[in-house]
Amino acid sequence: MARVDDPVTNAADRLLKSFKRPATLLIAVSGGSDSTGLLVALATLCATGRYPQITLRACTVDHALRAGSAGEASDVAALCARHGILHVIRRWTGPKPATGLQAAARARRYELLVEAAAETGADAILSGHTRDDQTETVAMRAARAPDGIGLSGMADAVLLKGIVWLLRPFLEVDRASIRNFLTARGEGWVDDPSNLNPRFERVRVRSQGDVVPFESVAVDRLSMAQRAADFLAASIRTERSLYAITPAAIEIVLADPAAWRGLLLLAAAAGGRAHVLEARSAARLRAFLASGTLSRLTAGRVVFDRRRDGLYLYRECRGIAPLLVRAGEAATWDGRYHVLNRAARAIVVCAVGEGVRTTEADGLTGPAARAAWAAAHLEFEDGGAVLEGVAAIEPSLAPYADFLPRFDLPVAQVLADIVGSRRFASPPNE
Repeated sequence: MARVDDPVTNAADRLLKSFKRPATLLIAVSGGSDSTGLLVALATLCATGRYPQITLRACTVDHALRAGSAGEASDVAALCARHGILHVIRRWTGPKPATGLQAAARARRYELLVEAAAETGADAILSGHTRDDQTETVAMRAARAPDGIGLSGMADAVLLKGIVWLLRPFLEVDRASIRNFLTARGEGWVDDPSNLNPRFERVRVRSQGDVVPFESVAVDRLSMAQRAADFLAASIRTERSLYAITPAAIEIVLADPAAWRGLLLLAAAAGGRAHVLEARSAARLRAFLASGTLSRLTAGRVVFDRRRDGLYLYRECRGIAPLLVRAGEAATWDGRYHVLNRAARAIVVCAVGEGVRTTEADGLTGPAARAAWAAAHLEFEDGGAVLEGVAAIEPSLAPYADFLPRFDLPVAQVLADIVGSRRFASPPNE
């Protein structure tokens, strides 16, 4: 058994004690030192019998990006077998992108882990991200976001696909401690050669050796999110897919970074975008609001319509592609609506459109009419009307549909209320 003051064992112990039981935990294990240390620490503790009704499972995602990856996944399977842990392997098949490979691999890895969690009945996914990963993430984000937004680095918990929480219990543990822990137990690990490839940003940051400590640049994102949530809850008026704030609230947006963040997130939701406005577009929006001009500005697929009684936000009725949803299938349209087709034939989801279909916008004028033009319209592939109940359609919150950090949960819940989508589940160990 490890020393009482061993940081690896202590972190694993805190995690196990945080769960209500019974609980099934799926450990994401690549074979590297961090994830191997997480698996060995949890397995060692659970073997003592002090954590009844905690079931460990493991999953290795084989990205199939280099020779030997399948063998490494098999080695992890053998490690899990030694510790009596059920292990599954998921492989990333198909063509790989020529650019943005790491981002694509990360997205696919999370998708496969979510699928594995559902198949194994896991209450949470566990990953071995460390303090070293955290520090590097902060350094990378600091280079991209000099205004400070995002400098809090990785969250200790992230909701994936709105379905299952991924927890990072080792964020306060350094990699050297994990490797010492494994060495003391005679356990080995795999060093991924991509961790030395300067093609990747994280490797370049790591090689500089002068990354800024996490504590010196971290902002309190939870506090920021709560303040943004309070602003949105108090200031946003909603009618269908039209969002409005008063002139007084506009002044708050310009003066308070949290309110500004809330507005940018609302705009992302209104536009069906996963990310807030890029810096240049955000600066253009700020200048527009500060000028007091009664006019319209379009940015990030959203129209910002400034009038005497306030600011209106709605989806621009341009570039909205129709979506074919086959019988019995579900899909997300325009990043704004999730559609389930219960019919025996295909449904097409498209925008109402200006002057084309008037029922949905009947009697509306001004911003309300323009917002209605971009609303969802359902019809069968042959043009027939889709009766009520044939399809289920509900709003989707694009900024957090795939990836919701715990520290953004307060603002995500309020945004869900504003757009009319379902609220998100809290982490299972809270």
